[in-house]
Amino acid sequence: MENWSEYTRLFIALTVIMDPFMALPILIADTAGFSRPERARVVRIAVFTVTVVLLVTAWSGESILTWMGTSLGSFRVGGGIVLLLMALAMLQARTDRSRTSPNEQLDLATRASIGVVPLAIPLLAGPGAISTVIIAMNRSQAETHGLMVSLVIVLVSLVLWLVLHMAEPIAKALGDMGLKILHRLFGLILAAIAVEVMSNGLKELFPVLAG
Repeated sequence: MENWSEYTRLFIALTVIMDPFMALPILIADTAGFSRPERARVVRIAVFTVTVVLLVTAWSGESILTWMGTSLGSFRVGGGIVLLLMALAMLQARTDRSRTSPNEQLDLATRASIGVVPLAIPLLAGPGAISTVIIAMNRSQAETHGLMVSLVIVLVSLVLWLVLHMAEPIAKALGDMGLKILHRLFGLILAAIAVEVMSNGLKELFPVLAG
């Protein structure tokens, strides 16, 4: 990952995987009755948490894989499967169970820390986003590569903040049907990304496939 197009693809992939538009109805529902400053604080906490989680996992991901005795190829295949499951759920305009279960939403939404759980973790910074940044960080040994991946994470977090900060206007403008259409479109893009990630992982595990 040493050219601008690859970093652009990572930006698009992370934005699609986290899908801030999917989080809009959950944010609005969980902060019903909150004042505008209170909701803004929840959004700031959520975005800050997402940024920290992704940066920490990006920089420590290789050590985690080494400690677990897992090869990057295996992780790519596993991460691709997770992304594909998320994509299939998005194509059906529903929340993927790998992010959060209905019981978790009902239980955790009552807590004051909804900006952290379930909004940031696992809804936004879930298995798909975490696996994506770990894979991206290990795609190059260039000195500036880690800094560029970190910059992409920060830029995606800014997009998250912008969308979540304008949750009510965006939700009203798009409507329920518009959100579902956008959700399915993101699902289609994510499915293509998932297939590519799995393909690269399989080629690494079975070099004969690369030929």
